Amino acid sequence: MLTNWFAQPAGNRSSVDEGKIDNDDDTQVMEPDQGNVLSHIISQLRPGADLSRVVLPTFILEPRSMLERITNFMCHPEMLLHIPTIDDPTERFVSVVKFYLSGWHIRPPGVKKPLNPILGEIFSCYWDLEDNKRAYYISEQTSHHPPKSSYFYMAPHHHIRIDGTLKPRSRFLGNSAASLMEGIAFLSILNRGSNKAKGEQYILTQPNMYARGILFGKMKYELGDHSFVRCPELDLTADIDFKTKGWVGGTYNAIGGVIKRESTGEVLYELSGLWSEEMFIKDMRTGQREMFFDAHKAKPSPPLSRPISEQEERESQRLWEKTAKAVKERNHELATDEKTKIEDRQREEAALRAQENIEWVPRLFRAVRSGPGEPEEGEESLEWIINANMYV
Repeated sequence: MLTNWFAQPAGNRSSVDEGKIDNDDDTQVMEPDQGNVLSHIISQLRPGADLSRVVLPTFILEPRSMLERITNFMCHPEMLLHIPTIDDPTERFVSVVKFYLSGWHIRPPGVKKPLNPILGEIFSCYWDLEDNKRAYYISEQTSHHPPKSSYFYMAPHHHIRIDGTLKPRSRFLGNSAASLMEGIAFLSILNRGSNKAKGEQYILTQPNMYARGILFGKMKYELGDHSFVRCPELDLTADIDFKTKGWVGGTYNAIGGVIKRESTGEVLYELSGLWSEEMFIKDMRTGQREMFFDAHKAKPSPPLSRPISEQEERESQRLWEKTAKAVKERNHELATDEKTKIEDRQREEAALRAQENIEWVPRLFRAVRSGPGEPEEGEESLEWIINANMYV
């Protein structure tokens, strides 16, 4: 039962290397047979086509669900949990930006895509913190077409809460595949801010993800495009540019950006470096530049979860257990069979609901028309938040 979400850990699950991985963790050389299979699939598409309905070969799959992969974002609690104790508002905002940038270096080697969660799939986990307290995470696939993964993180003793919905859209771009990571996360510092119920809120978006060179040669993973961290109450915003490498010049994994006053445009800090290695921050008032985050020295704290034997049928690790095992063992035929079984069952369930005119309702989250903070232009006003009755 979900009342036992946060029991004893099941141990860490690790990703498996597929294909030939260069010394660069973001690069993968396709084996000839793998390249042929992938080229056959891609040859059926046109630039701009939606990849969400295309069955991709299992050798490019990460052996875990997207619901579980989202936890990469929370795997540096040492960057997050002290923030509510910071009295200076600008320093507090800068620390939120540092936490936001700290998780992108956590990724499997090569170019991997997580398993697409099925409707109603759930993943839960927790972190044992240094002060003998815990942080908790729960997520659910709240929509299948279009896909929406809703998640909730809470460190109750540290006054930290995160509510988010991730809405990835896949596109074929010729020699690249893109995952456009739409959606917003709201990070709330509950002991700060003028609104005692919601706390001081930060609005966060994500960069997009790209797989380059998918037709031949080396496949390369990149983050790209603009994302932001905003706190309207503090009148501060961070505009962060994840830079993709150009045809001529440039480098992989670079970022640039500024932290500024939203009302005046005054730039307070500049950000630079590589999200996979070292990032720097420059104080524009003093000209001082210093290390902001060093991924080489950072030690992520992976989440813990209950043993699979104690999980419900639709919890991610139990649901995808056979598929994930086959992917890790590089048994791609078995992985495809097990994955297809789950996807076929989902289609059958959807057909039955349509036949009986039954509307599917999420178990842990509820839809709201106005989330905490106003959405940007082009963003949906409909978000999903944790159902308070399920959390109590």
